[in-house]
Order: sequence, then C-alpha cells, then structure tokens
Amino acid sequence: MASADDTEEMLRLATQGFDLLFANDLEAAVNVFVAESQENSPFHLVGLGVCAFLKAALGMEPELMEDATKCLILAEQGARKHMKLAKSSTSSHRFQPGLEWDVLHTDTIILLGLTHALSESYKGYLQCLLFKTLYPNGLDAYATPSQSTPAVSRKPSEASLQYSKMNTDIPVRTSGFFTRWMGLGALTTPTPVLGTITNPAHGPVEEFILSGAAFGYGLFNLVLSLLPAKMRNVIGFLGYSHDRQLALKALAVSAARTDVHAVFSGLVLMTYYGVLLLASGYQADEKHIIDQYWGIVRRVSQRYPKGSLWILNKAKIQRVTGDSEGAIVTLQEGLQDDRQKSFPQADALLAFELAWVLFQRRRYEESARKFMDVTKMNSWSHATYHFLAAGCYISMRQSDKAQRLLDALSEIMDKRRSRNMPTEVFIKKKLAFYKKKHARRGGDPKRFAESMKISPAEAWNTHAHADKETALAHIEELRALTPPVDIQTEYMTPPSSTLQLGSLLDLDTPDELAVRSLILGILHRTLGDYAGARKLLHDALKHYQNVDVNSWVGGVSHFELAVLDMKEGERRSAAMSEGNPAEDETVLEVWKRAIKSGKDTLAHAHALCTRETDLSSRLDGRIVMLREEIDMKMKQLGISDM
Repeated sequence: MASADDTEEMLRLATQGFDLLFANDLEAAVNVFVAESQENSPFHLVGLGVCAFLKAALGMEPELMEDATKCLILAEQGARKHMKLAKSSTSSHRFQPGLEWDVLHTDTIILLGLTHALSESYKGYLQCLLFKTLYPNGLDAYATPSQSTPAVSRKPSEASLQYSKMNTDIPVRTSGFFTRWMGLGALTTPTPVLGTITNPAHGPVEEFILSGAAFGYGLFNLVLSLLPAKMRNVIGFLGYSHDRQLALKALAVSAARTDVHAVFSGLVLMTYYGVLLLASGYQADEKHIIDQYWGIVRRVSQRYPKGSLWILNKAKIQRVTGDSEGAIVTLQEGLQDDRQKSFPQADALLAFELAWVLFQRRRYEESARKFMDVTKMNSWSHATYHFLAAGCYISMRQSDKAQRLLDALSEIMDKRRSRNMPTEVFIKKKLAFYKKKHARRGGDPKRFAESMKISPAEAWNTHAHADKETALAHIEELRALTPPVDIQTEYMTPPSSTLQLGSLLDLDTPDELAVRSLILGILHRTLGDYAGARKLLHDALKHYQNVDVNSWVGGVSHFELAVLDMKEGERRSAAMSEGNPAEDETVLEVWKRAIKSGKDTLAHAHALCTRETDLSSRLDGRIVMLREEIDMKMKQLGISDM
C-alpha cells in the first residue's frame, strides 16, 4: 500500500503531467504519465486515459476511445485496490483514510462512462448512472459555497467564481459515498487563493478530495441532463432525475479551487456556457452566464496562456458578445507557428472555430481556406469540411471552385468504412436535390453548383450573433434573389417591378423559399425587428408544408419563433419597467403570455424533431437548453406552472 508521502508524491508528479497537457504540450504530458504509470500509479494511468480521451473527443475520432478505456480500467482497478488497503491505515489529512482513492475511483467510473457514451454505447450511459449511487443525497450538505441561496437562482453570488467569497464547510453524511467524511462538519479551510496548481492551501491530497467531490457530482448531473431524449425517458422510468443548476453549482465549487479537477471543471463549464450562448437563442440571465464564462476563461488563461482549449473559449465568448473581429485575432494568434504544436486535436478546434467566425463575418475566401486546413489537422468528416468550403464559394458566386469541391465528395464519403454521420446523410440529400434542380432547368449535369443560390453552409446558424453591418448585407443579398420576398419589414420593402415572363427563378422550390425566409427571420430578430422576424418565420413555415428534402426547416422555424417569444417578452417587460408601458397589462402578465407562447411553440418544434429529421439531435439539444432557460425564467418570476 502507498504511504501518505508516496500518495502525495504520485499526485504531485501526475499534476506536473496535467500542467503540461493544459499548456498544450501533449507529448511531454504523455511521457510523464507513461514513466510513472510503469510504477502502477493510478493517478498516472488516469492521466494517460484523459490524454487518450481528449485526443478522441476533440479530434472526433471515437475509434481512439479504446486506448482511453484500457488506461481507465487499469486506473479503476488500482484505485479500488488502494481503497481497500486504506481502510486499516491512518489518515494523513483531515478526512477519513483513503478518501482520495474514493475520489479517484469515482473519476475513473464517470470517465469510463463518458468513453462508452462518446463511442455511442448505451453501456456508457448506464455506467454513468451507476455513479449516482455514490452521491445518493445530493450536494447541498457537503460541498457548496457558504451562501445559502437556493440552487435554482442564477444570481452571481450563488455559484460565482469569485472564489474569495467561498469556503468549504462539509457536514457529516449519514449514508453513501460521504459516510467516510465523519466529524468534518465544523472544519473550514482558508479562502482558496489563485496560486500554482501544485501549491494548494492544505496540501495536494486534501485539495484533490475537496475539488474532486464537487467535480464528480457536477459532471455526472450535467451529463445526465444532456442525454438524448430517448435516454432521458429511460432514466426517468428508472427513477433517476437531474438538476442542471445544481450540477453547474457543483462544477463552479470545484472550478474555484486549485487542483486538476478545478481545471477540468472550468473546461466543462466553459464548454457548456459556450454551447448555451451559441445554441439556445435565449438565456434567462445572459449577463450572469457571460460573467461566469469570462471569469473561468480569465482564471485558467492566466495559468495556461498558450493552451488551445482556453484560447478557443476566449474566442467563443468574444464572438457571442459581439466582438467577432476580436475573436478572429485571438484565434489567429492561437494558431501562430511559434506555439507548442503537440496537441493537434485541440488546434484543429481553433481552426474550425476560426472558419466559422470568418464565415459569420462574410469573409468567405478566408473561411473556405480555413475549412480546408482542418482536413489536414484531423480525420473527422472531410466531406463536411469540403461541403462547408464549397458553401463559402457559393456565397461568393464562384461556382467553379465550389463545383470542384462538391465533385470530390462522393469519393471522400465512399472511402469511409463506418456508417455515414448525420452531416454526411444531410450532404447526400442536398447534393441530390441540387442535381435534380439543375437537370430540371436544363443545365450541364457537371455544373450543378450553378443552381445553388443559397450557400448550403447556411444550414448551420451563424446569424444570431451577427453585427448590424453583416446582417444588413446578408439581408440585401437574400432579398435580391428571385422571386422577390413579398413581405414588408423595417429592413425590406417588396419590389415595385415585376419579373419578366419566362425568366428562370433563382429559387424555384418550396425548400429554398423556406430556407431563405428562415434565415431572413433570424437576421431580422438579430437586428431587433421582431415584427418583421415573426412574419418571415411564419412564411418559412408556410413553405415548409411543401418541402422535399429540408425536413429540418419546420422544427428550426418553430424553435426560432420560441426564441422570439422570449425576446419579445424581455423587451416589453424592460420597457414597462422603465415607465414605457406598451399595453395595459403588468410585467408579470407580459411574461406569462410570452412564456406560454414560447412553451407552446417549443412543443411544436419538439414534435417535428423526429428520427427522420436531418440533424435532429442538434435541434433536440437546442430545444432542451431553451426549455431549461424558460423554466429558469419562470422560477425567477415566481411562476410555478403554465
């Protein structure tokens, strides 16, 4: 059995490896973990597993998960062995003997669950559920901030990363994993301070325990809350429930500390907040989320300024807060040649994000080149990267360049041995659609890109955070396509001239008309013309009734209408609070009407999000997030049910 000094030394050396990993030096990190794992250190085996896990997850290569699984299984076995041996030992810290091995053991369980889940194995989801048995009584009693604010509140003080306000009171548990934390109810530690990850206030083992408990509980609950709808129904039937706000609170508790778990908790929170801000459309307290996000980014970036994952998240928050040019600079600096380059999977994410921000800014040539650069950085769907780059050239009306990229798609997809991913299924349908359109119009079959008038890359929404100049340019481009849009808005007027008889229309199918109205609706909402946005989104739904292949348009249009409902409620309530009532009703009545409409519209979106709908899992995730935000707003307003 490892002595207390041996355990602390193993943890110290493993932390050095994680420091290298977080600083973007994957090769050096692996070398540290390999050297010590040969001494049967479970901490280092976890490190090797995490390295393999990140390579697979960030590179979107699930086949690499096998390496992660092997290392994590060995780590789990080692941690379990130390747990048993520690029962008869004397503790070197304030907690029960061997509690550090309990924490490491639970780390391996949930990481193993995630490896299976990312490999699309339901065994992984079930393994994650087993983790619940380790925390049967929730989090509030043992690892919360000192404030007693209810977990559902999103006030910054409740789960703030202002770690100077936090302590770590841990009462006695009476059952489950924390029964071993006996006699600790009165213990407190000094306020955590930002130092080095290897120099916590009460030693590395104790910090590992405190941060690890909150991390494990938070990550488990967050994963549970984000499971696919089918799995959520199954776990509900089995009696499992989740509390996403409590999960975020637990992760914030962990992120405020200084050990390895703190960095991973920060990464989980950054990833979640980034997706929430980009995909949910509406947040009940956007300012708090942005403050939290910035706080984590600044804290971890100070420690690892060259780490790709932290650079990526800095750029994401710049993008969602309206500083897309700043995001471009951040990403370009992050990809400079003088940086550590041994973590290509993370760098590929920087390049992919840069391509999207450039696309959002209508810098299409640069965006196309960057999408193609990503093909050299990872082996995920090269067909998707080619398709997106082709979409950039469609936007530039350079059909020759687009055609060359589209022509390569069949061969690229045929080379894949595994089943096609959802994006590739979507691509095949779009190619068949445009080939059919081009043939109907009598065009050369080898030049079907000429019939693509709306970039196929527009299916991925980059319009909700567009700046005014970009949004106006995009509206002008779309409204110029024939037939004209016969809808009056703040930014569009129907044309006075009529089309010449016999002329070919740019958009001659309900599919294309629906997509155009959907994009225009989102752009109008972004610019604040809510009335115009509503007209256009309903127009998209009108055309959706007759679409051929764009099965996703109906659900997405309803989703965007639900976002619009909530944003309209926010605007009207703000105006009334400022003494400018728009109607003869109270603020609460305004919100009740907006929430009811939003929830009803979101139910329509969910009904159209079926297995047959293209990219349905993405829409399903957005629906779940928006529904949670609406529920959060109801709690803030004291509305119990609608």
